[in-house]
Amino acid sequence: MDPLLALRPWQAPEVTSWGRLPMNAVDRRAGALKLDGDWRFQLLPTPHAPLADVWSSAYVPGVWTMQGTDDLPQYTNVRMPFAEFPPASPPADPTGVYEREVDVPAEWAGRRIVLQVGAAESVLLVHVDGRPVGVSKDSRLAAEFDLSAVVSPGERAVVRLTVVKWSDASHIEDQDQWWHGGITRSVLLYATDPLHLADVTVRAGRYGDLRVDCRVRDAGGALPEGWYVSGELAGHLLTQDTEFDRANAEDDRVSDFLGEARLLTTVADVRTWNAETPELYDLTVRLHRADGTVADASHHRVGFRDVEIDGRDLLVNGERVFIRGVNRHDFHPLTGRTVSYDDLRGDLALLKRFGFNAIRTSHYPNDPTLYDLADELGFYVVDEADIESHDHAHEIADDPRYLNAFVDRVARMVLRDKNHPSIIIWSLGNESDYGANHDAAAGWVRRHDPTRPLQYEGAAKLDWAATDDASDIACPMYAPIEDCVAHALSGRQTRPLIQCEYSHAMGNSNGTLADHWAAIESTPGLQGGFIWEFWDHGILQHVNDGRPVGRGGAGLYDNGVAAPGHRWAYGGDFGETIHDGAFIADGVVFPDRTPKPVMSEHREIAAPVRLECLRHEGVVVGNHQHFRGLDWLAAEWRLSLADGGTLTAPAELPDLRPGETAAVPLPFELPEDGGEAWLTLHVTTADDEPWAPRGTVVCVPQVRLRAAAPPSPPPPVRNRFVEVDGDGLLVHPLLTSAPTLSLWRAPTDNDELGGMAVNWRAWGLDALERKVVDVRRTDGRVTVAAEYAGETGVVRHTQVFTAVEGGIHIEESAELPDALTDVARVGSVFETVPGLDLMEWYGQGPWESYPDRAFGPPVGHHSVPVDELFTPYLRPQESGGRHGVRRFTLSAPDATGLTVALDEPRQVSVTRYRAEDLTSVAHHDELVPRSGCVVHLDAAHRGLGTASCGPDTSPPYLVAPGIHRWSWTLRAL
Repeated sequence: MDPLLALRPWQAPEVTSWGRLPMNAVDRRAGALKLDGDWRFQLLPTPHAPLADVWSSAYVPGVWTMQGTDDLPQYTNVRMPFAEFPPASPPADPTGVYEREVDVPAEWAGRRIVLQVGAAESVLLVHVDGRPVGVSKDSRLAAEFDLSAVVSPGERAVVRLTVVKWSDASHIEDQDQWWHGGITRSVLLYATDPLHLADVTVRAGRYGDLRVDCRVRDAGGALPEGWYVSGELAGHLLTQDTEFDRANAEDDRVSDFLGEARLLTTVADVRTWNAETPELYDLTVRLHRADGTVADASHHRVGFRDVEIDGRDLLVNGERVFIRGVNRHDFHPLTGRTVSYDDLRGDLALLKRFGFNAIRTSHYPNDPTLYDLADELGFYVVDEADIESHDHAHEIADDPRYLNAFVDRVARMVLRDKNHPSIIIWSLGNESDYGANHDAAAGWVRRHDPTRPLQYEGAAKLDWAATDDASDIACPMYAPIEDCVAHALSGRQTRPLIQCEYSHAMGNSNGTLADHWAAIESTPGLQGGFIWEFWDHGILQHVNDGRPVGRGGAGLYDNGVAAPGHRWAYGGDFGETIHDGAFIADGVVFPDRTPKPVMSEHREIAAPVRLECLRHEGVVVGNHQHFRGLDWLAAEWRLSLADGGTLTAPAELPDLRPGETAAVPLPFELPEDGGEAWLTLHVTTADDEPWAPRGTVVCVPQVRLRAAAPPSPPPPVRNRFVEVDGDGLLVHPLLTSAPTLSLWRAPTDNDELGGMAVNWRAWGLDALERKVVDVRRTDGRVTVAAEYAGETGVVRHTQVFTAVEGGIHIEESAELPDALTDVARVGSVFETVPGLDLMEWYGQGPWESYPDRAFGPPVGHHSVPVDELFTPYLRPQESGGRHGVRRFTLSAPDATGLTVALDEPRQVSVTRYRAEDLTSVAHHDELVPRSGCVVHLDAAHRGLGTASCGPDTSPPYLVAPGIHRWSWTLRAL
């Protein structure tokens, strides 16, 4: 039997590798032979199943679960997808066998030849020409194997990579994502001189001090005499650390087969690295033979920066920085776990444009290119080890059989990524309880890299104020902001509090995000957190056969919507019985990276430029960055007048250092009769940035210069009654459904998982029965009293219709019984005739907003086609709302239509769908838009919160029982 199969490494947690080379930070991608492309492929039912005579093909890198096999993706959050307890794996264990010929270059004769497999899920067995080479676990880090003894330069070799999907390692890779199988990152073959750099460690501080530690080995065994190392940083030569060399020699610390060297320099007037100004220096390290010829070289981009914890503050270069972060998976809707350079750059550029400055690599080391781009573009990174044992967390945390796996995964992450300035914190993993295995891993990191703090939510969760666990940072998940503030004010806080997950972005969500940040920015000891998460992990799926589209699906989606005949699949859509449904769709962007409305909300919360009003004297402009001035920005003033359109004027931003403010005069003279007036500073990039072209919007801060005068109802037209039918319903030529009371919305994911929708259905709010009680005509008014019967009593609804010049004025009230303690909305709903395809409004916009997610949209005049108002969240639900609307118009191309003026700023939605349309389907491909508009005017609308995972909305955003009143005027154009 094959010795690797006989070892059964997929059921031996003590075995993390065999024949695998140590991890290091020497990047060998340049000059390597890339083995990506089509490989011969077979998918076996078990690791021991015999190979067939017929091969298919699979693309590397890629997952076989999205390349036409019968083993399809499966999504679970906490639950393992099989019943076996750790360390066992199921007997039915899909095993992919990849094979191809490789022509080994003849010029590699006499050199050391190494195979690098970028990532394989979850156990990798390597054979060359039928000979066993090695084994590796850890699905998110590269494995390297020395092939020098098994290949011959100038000849062809057959490389076979066997990937076993389920293993003991699966129990510690139980992350909230799709389960796949395959080789998910590139496969490389490279060669080095026998005398080579085994590792390079770069430490660069904010004062310009640079230390480079090199480890040197020779494949032949003992090192040759006379070797040495040199270094060059941006044209400046580094010097040998002779004291280090002397200490090594005198203490006899280094044997004949391991060489160590240290290089030093100090850069005068150094340009430091931070997320706002990510300055990088090019470093080349060379290993020389005794005669001076170069045996090996390593290239690095160095960022000079310090990270430290001072009391309860996390400091970067001595500055307390806010962490405006997001959790991010390696994900793509067509390729699963495989991401390209363009994918990664697109992710980070988008995040940068919307005000994010930090990434947590949930819940494993990401593709190496991500860290290169984070260094370049400017992100603070929490690098997280590939450890999550969610379903069996308590058992595994102290299980000595998994001790080696914990330490191995954390150590290899640190060894690979340690030279990236973007990484400011190491994370021991996620949702794996807390035990001795974590402490062992933490001890290794603290000895190897004392320059960065450690975090682990499981260690700190029992006591945020503890000082004796494995976390230097209190990093809770979804802690109510009130609890965070209370802790910061308690006098017990001992370390920074930065939430590793908060504001769960599932569906129409992220309510109270601005409230959260208002508390963070005003409370010493609170420094931010990481939103869960970046992506909706919808996989593009053919509707006709239910299979993933795969690599050939580019162009089959746009603006978050899949093309006809396709849909975004979530848990259960591939026929799996064990799954967690749409919980995989909880990102701030759609699967095609289209931003959700919360992205614009976050951009304004994180705005580098802020405004405050000085009444009539002017406004205060503030620089809310940590390191950068405002010279990289351009701006324009915009004055929005409720009754006079929008005026513009050029703006010259003051010269402000971080944290400084300056008063500037008003750029406009307010007209006396202009009504409500808002001043907006439209801020853009002044020049091309690495993450955005010139003119990209950075933020649109706004202040109100003049409030609206209290509205007066329009005067009635004498001797004219509004027409109502026998049921007391308004009759109007532009309405196909008269305005009635609405207390229901198509439940959001937060409503469903938070339990509110259960209550609403139990109360009968989705099927209220209307009964007319009274219709009266007096003084030119028609008063209609109706009752809506539910399971908790009667809701009384009154409408007063008054004919006014050009239209109808409608006054409404609804009395909710005390039992209705928390409803979705109170307001009117009606439907229009077809053809009214454009909405224009004065109020907040243009993007979607709700009462507890309405910090960002500026008040002004907005215009959006009706079909673009609706937000296509993966599971259809309430969406498309606009908060703070004062008036709006729905019009046809011939300028006919209707206009609605509201008594005060209200929540309004205009879409093509009734609530029951949205609740009756699971995917957008099942929706059939109506030809007319479905219009909601809400006197009160419940906040969104994040109750699908985390706190619900705050009490001010709940809809209470009692009497609600609102009024509006409807006119034809």
